[in-house]
Amino acid sequence: MALEALIFDFDGTILDTETSEYAHFLELYREYGLILRLEDWQGAVGTWNAFDVWEPFRHLDAQELERLQVRHRTALLAHLAELDLRPGVRDVLEQAKAKNLKLAIASSSDQEWIVGFLERHNLMDTFDALSTRWEVEKVKPNPALYLLALEKLGIKPENALALEDSLNGYHAAIGAGLLCVVTPHAVTASLPFPAHAPRLETLEGGLGVLEGIYEGFYSRG
Repeated sequence: MALEALIFDFDGTILDTETSEYAHFLELYREYGLILRLEDWQGAVGTWNAFDVWEPFRHLDAQELERLQVRHRTALLAHLAELDLRPGVRDVLEQAKAKNLKLAIASSSDQEWIVGFLERHNLMDTFDALSTRWEVEKVKPNPALYLLALEKLGIKPENALALEDSLNGYHAAIGAGLLCVVTPHAVTASLPFPAHAPRLETLEGGLGVLEGIYEGFYSRG
C-alpha cells in the first residue's frame, strides 16, 4: 500500500475562513441584539444551506436587508483577503509535490470562490484536480465530492489521504473509503469527532507526519 495523493477540504482546512466568518456574523448578531449559537454554526461547517444565518433578519425591509448583506460581505471579504494559509499547509503542499504525490481539493464551496483564493496565494498550479459544489448532486456529508476527486486523480481510496476540519467533511471522506485526518480549528475543535480519528491541531509536522499516520493505519491490516 502506498500513499499517492492528498485530498484537502478548502474552507477551514487550507485557509481558516470558517473562524473568521463565524466571528464576523457573531459581531453582526450582537449588533442587532441576537444570539448566534456555536452549535448551530458548527452543523453547517463543511456543507451547504444547512443553516440560514440570515433568517433572523428576514423581517427587515428588502432594501435594508440587501444593504446589510452587502455591507457585511464587503467587510468579510476584505478580511478574508488578508488571511494566510493555516500553519504547515504550504510546506505540506511543497513536500507532496516534491515527492510527486497528486493533490486535489474536495469542497462544498463554489469553484469561483476557491480559485480566487488559490490565485491570490499562487497555488492554482499546485493542485491536480478541484471537486466543487456544482459538480455533484449532493455535497458533504455525502461522499460524492471525494469520489469525484478520486475519479479525476485516477486514484483508489486506499492510496489517498483526506484532510478535513469538519464533521460533515470527515463523514464524506470516510464514506468515500478514505482515511481522513482531522485538523480542527477554533470553531470545530469541540465537534464530536470519533476518538479513533487521526487528529492534528496543525500541519506544522509536515508531510512526514501524514505519511506516518497513513502507514500506521494500513500496516494494521
